[in-house]
Amino acid sequence: MPSPLRLGIAGLGTVGVGVVRIVQRQAALLSARTGREIVISAVSARSKDKDRGVRLSEYAWEDDPVALAKRDDVDVFVEVMGGSDGAAKDATEAAIAAGKHVVSANKALLAMHGQALAEAAEAKGVAIRYEAAVAGGIPCIKALSEGLAGNEISRVMGVMNGTCNYILTRMQDAGLDYQTVFAECEELGYLEADPTLDVGGIDAGHKLALLVSLAFGTQVNYDALQIEGIEKITIEDIQQAADMGYRIKLLGVAQRSGRGVEARMSPCLVPAASPLGQLEGPMNMIVLEGDSVGQIVLRGAGAGEGPTASAVLGDICDLARGAMQPVFGVPAGDLAPSERAKSATPAAYYLRMELADKPGALAKIAAVLGDAGVSIDRMRQYGHDAATAPVLIVTHRAAQEALETAIAAMESTGVLASAPVALRIEDI
Repeated sequence: MPSPLRLGIAGLGTVGVGVVRIVQRQAALLSARTGREIVISAVSARSKDKDRGVRLSEYAWEDDPVALAKRDDVDVFVEVMGGSDGAAKDATEAAIAAGKHVVSANKALLAMHGQALAEAAEAKGVAIRYEAAVAGGIPCIKALSEGLAGNEISRVMGVMNGTCNYILTRMQDAGLDYQTVFAECEELGYLEADPTLDVGGIDAGHKLALLVSLAFGTQVNYDALQIEGIEKITIEDIQQAADMGYRIKLLGVAQRSGRGVEARMSPCLVPAASPLGQLEGPMNMIVLEGDSVGQIVLRGAGAGEGPTASAVLGDICDLARGAMQPVFGVPAGDLAPSERAKSATPAAYYLRMELADKPGALAKIAAVLGDAGVSIDRMRQYGHDAATAPVLIVTHRAAQEALETAIAAMESTGVLASAPVALRIEDI
């Protein structure tokens, strides 16, 4: 049997401890499946004395993750610290420079510095594997880079943040407003230390940036994405969308068109009966569409100790078997520059607004939409008070620019009581 594959694990939080547990519990299974023993040589974390509920005394300890990355008895540097810069970036760069393979769960690091890291790794002849960085236990990176390698990918979409999906489904199921459910999530510990990473779409956007690069052969460019969070979604939006057969999801969508590669992370309406519409609670779902395979749907836990550590071990096992491939599917030097698409593919839209309750108000809004080239598919007016009338409009497919023109023109009609809310409706 070949010599053992030796791991250095940087970060002993939820995921790092999960990796240690699997290596200790499944040592015989991992060896049988890879033909090579997988062992831990050394670990690193902020505190050495903290009780983490796993056996660590047999491993060497490094206070500095950079020192861990350079150790002679480490073949694979496992980076599960998190953060786009600082120690995670420094240690990953040190590992690559020292000729170590890297397995990472760090979507922020790769979304912001993936191109440079990929170039450095490929020049050094080492691998960067990052299945755990996107959608937890769902093997979507492997699906794109290996299983669907014979396909031209036309669209990638999915729910990539379980906290946001929990908030939106909890609002719908319990009839609670956003702030109430947000407070629940804080109490349950579901939110990041900076909650905007979750509810602002940033965490999910990092994941989408990696999928875009793999799917379309472009350099990772988080700044090319359009990002919008769920903070403005109201219980009225949730309920009214449901009345019309839709569910609201924080949805990442990337697709190739004549305008370039469009990539956005934003709240969207999806058909309630679709797989995405049926996704409940803190789960993730990735939908991939290729010219030969058609559409495939991957569903599973997007976070947590077991699912994420499982993804880390999948990458480690591939390295134990000697599997090597470019970081983003094709050599880093061949990746095309990534820029924001010139415009968005036309789509239907959901519009919600409050109108002054006076004659001709609705006619003025309809006229503005028509003048901009946006036609109305369905329209509903809900119960109103003495001053305002809530109105819901679903448009036919329209260019985003036309809709934006119409919304801007609505302000001059004198009948708006509140700014319109516009959500894209995605075909599934």
